Amino acid sequence: MSLIEPEGEPEGVRGQSTTRRRRTLRLRTLLIWLAVLPTLAMGTQVAVTAQRLLAQSERLRADVAAAEKVGAPLYTLMIDMQAERTLTASLWAGAAGTEEALTMRREATDRAAAEFRRLAVGSDAFFEEVNRRLDSLAAYRQRADARSGGADATLTYYTGVIDAVIQAYQLDFSHADDAELTKESRTVVSMLSATEMVAREDTLLALAGPSRELNAAGFDQFVGALGSHRYLYDTWVAPYLPAEDRRFYERIVASPDWQTKIRIEKAILSKHTDLASGIKLPAEVAGWRSAHEKFSVQLATFNVDRARKMLARGEAKAAELDTEVAWLIGGSGGGLLIVVAVVVFTTRSVLRRLHDLHERTVTVAEETLPDVVARLQRGQSVDVGALPAVRGDRDEVGRINDAFARVVAVSVDGHRQLAAERHGFGLFASGIASRTGNLVSRQLSLTEDLQDTFGHDEALLAQLMRADQLTVGMRRQIENLLILAGGEVPDPHTDPMRVADLLREAAAEVEEFRRIERHALDEISVEPRVISQISHLLAELLDNATRFSPPRSKVVIRAETVAGGLSVEIEDRGPRVTPERYEEMNGRLHEAPPYSVLAQNAHRLGLFVVGHLADQLGATVTLRRSVYGGTAAVVVLPGELLVATEGEAPRRPVPVPVPVPALAPEPEPELALAQASPAPSAAAPAPAPAPEPLPRTAAGLPSRRTTVPAPASGPPARPALPERVPQTHIAEQLRAPSAPEPAARPDTETPEEVADAWADYEHGTQTVEEELRRDQS
Repeated sequence: MSLIEPEGEPEGVRGQSTTRRRRTLRLRTLLIWLAVLPTLAMGTQVAVTAQRLLAQSERLRADVAAAEKVGAPLYTLMIDMQAERTLTASLWAGAAGTEEALTMRREATDRAAAEFRRLAVGSDAFFEEVNRRLDSLAAYRQRADARSGGADATLTYYTGVIDAVIQAYQLDFSHADDAELTKESRTVVSMLSATEMVAREDTLLALAGPSRELNAAGFDQFVGALGSHRYLYDTWVAPYLPAEDRRFYERIVASPDWQTKIRIEKAILSKHTDLASGIKLPAEVAGWRSAHEKFSVQLATFNVDRARKMLARGEAKAAELDTEVAWLIGGSGGGLLIVVAVVVFTTRSVLRRLHDLHERTVTVAEETLPDVVARLQRGQSVDVGALPAVRGDRDEVGRINDAFARVVAVSVDGHRQLAAERHGFGLFASGIASRTGNLVSRQLSLTEDLQDTFGHDEALLAQLMRADQLTVGMRRQIENLLILAGGEVPDPHTDPMRVADLLREAAAEVEEFRRIERHALDEISVEPRVISQISHLLAELLDNATRFSPPRSKVVIRAETVAGGLSVEIEDRGPRVTPERYEEMNGRLHEAPPYSVLAQNAHRLGLFVVGHLADQLGATVTLRRSVYGGTAAVVVLPGELLVATEGEAPRRPVPVPVPVPALAPEPEPELALAQASPAPSAAAPAPAPAPEPLPRTAAGLPSRRTTVPAPASGPPARPALPERVPQTHIAEQLRAPSAPEPAARPDTETPEEVADAWADYEHGTQTVEEELRRDQS
């Protein structure tokens, strides 16, 4: 059995592709990056915007703080400089009492300048221009006192300092990044510029002095200042004032002092007189001083109030920017959390659906589809509901699921077609096997008829028995085809069969049956429905054991009950087999191969047949190395196939010595199952009741046909052949054990010996059957 099947060609291994695959990112990673990148971009944008707004708020607060710190002293300095300029012009004009008033005004200007210098330390650079111009104030005062350099140059200096103050206001409150504050600061600066224009008119009228005369340049400056302040008030101040400030402004321009101002300006424009030395102003200018002193206070109050409101607006705007930043950060943070939540939910949803799709795919691929294929191969119906269905979903995962469902449907259809073809081929092969089996059965009947007819010719009888044995082997091969085609071996048995008889029946199917040594250690029977299958399985293993072991070696078959059922071990003396080969053969035994494997191994189907039968019986067959160096096949039949032998009683062998030719060799020990053990002495064993007559052929040989024993009253066709007892027919000197032969003898059996051996085998079989019937009755 070591060479149960010849080595086959190794199956080819699919070559692995050497193309380097591009590393791909996981879908989870891609989804995370898809969320992280926009989140990072959004976070960066929020951070930049928040930083810009915070910087704007910080700069605005710094400007407001600087205005609150330096703005008031700076405005006081501008008012004092305007008053000192006017008194300086009066000094140049020679107005009486001007020196004392100018001295007091200069002291006020010095205090305002000192306060401004103190508070402007470390401030912005545009305040430096005011400080630089104030450095020349003492020099220009000396010129004024000395009446040197001309009045125009001195007054221009004062105008330059005041222009620097207004420019400082303009630069300090100019916020290009905030349109509303820019508009308000422009209004305040326009109001300061308009006030400056009115102050210049006052200075020029003071320069005219008691004589009311101006040079042409001074008159032109007066006209320009008049037009400028009217334009500024009408274009850049009044239209942009809030309702409350607009009402305040309207009260100023509607006041009697402002109306006096307007009347004097109109009189100067219409009633002035051109002189050779300059321009003579009308007498109405005498009322300018009192009117200016009153409405200038109102203008100063209006300017200060408007500037304070602008600073308050700046502080409120800074607070709004802080609130906007807070809302931006909070809203962005909330938005980011929502984005993260949406991304997490979406990612989990997509991954969950993909995981479910993967689980369903794996379940279908590893469980459902193999089960469906197995059911189709067995010819069973398939539950369509167990397969994935096309749902018609519109999303990507649903379409993947539908695509996989279509692939499974195509695969199942293909397997269904293959199963149908296989089932049809199985029916075709079963039909051929059945018809061929019928022919073989008819051939066996014909062989027995020939044995009946020509049984007297021993040479012909031996050949007929040889043909009979070959025909039995042919029938077993046909049954192999029937088994592999999915059919079942017909079982004519209706009663349980003892294990010893089952081993004998299996051995009778083997051509080299005389080399088989049987040992049934336990008396137990087998269910009648599986007798033929078990017998066929054991016959295949015995046939392989006899074919792949030395011709003269014994093949031992043992049967005994074990915990799981019945264990049958077949052991030969063949050559060694490698562990890898055992593993390959056991794999064929434990798993039914597909037709493709059968087609590739059509010349070695023994193990496949054994595997099919073992699968049908629920038995296990394992090949392993024997202690003798050969191969042992261990068959374990499940306990549900066994039944207890009823009415079991000890049987006594019935040795009946008969004279035989001296040259006839001794029969093999395993062939006489019911032979008696030799007596301790040379005396013949005691006689026993003769068994019931056996069915015979016309030549007096046992018949292979299964027949029912004739009733006791019916005469037998021929006396039963006697059973041979070892060493009862030879001389006394030859009864001792002989030395073992050095080598196997050649097969020189005569036809008589073959007939004698077959008669002994059939006689033993019939004797056991008769004893079993008597025991059961």
